[in-house]
Amino acid sequence: MILPDLGSTLALGARLAAVARPGDAILLSGPLGAGKTSIARGLLAALGLEEEAPSPSFAIVQPYDPPEVAFPVLHVDLYRIDDPAEIDELGLDEARSDSLLVVEWPERAGEGAWPDALRLTLGPSEDGAEGGRALTAEVPPGWKDRWPSST
Repeated sequence: MILPDLGSTLALGARLAAVARPGDAILLSGPLGAGKTSIARGLLAALGLEEEAPSPSFAIVQPYDPPEVAFPVLHVDLYRIDDPAEIDELGLDEARSDSLLVVEWPERAGEGAWPDALRLTLGPSEDGAEGGRALTAEVPPGWKDRWPSST
């Protein structure tokens, strides 16, 4: 899928918000500046967040709860995590039972983390469009009927 501009990236986040639910995990991979946080911002805005969501790079975990958003969301940025063992201390798996988990830099969690997650990888589009992004999705069985691939 090609996301030609920031608006389309935010719109993808909004489409994900329409089908995501507590207990889900959405993993966002790609280089710095690829649009991971923009997808998360679009999702959070569609769930009701009125202000722009900050990147959780320094906080690592930024929680959002009702009435700020429709249901609990944990926006996680693992960029500063050096050892996958550190992730256990964050309590993400326990919190996920009643929250949507949106994770940037999930590769820092190690191979096999969140095997049932929707995995989205962003990178520069190959058509050379300024600001365009190519998105690749790994869609697990639990997302097959929900993934908005045709939009």
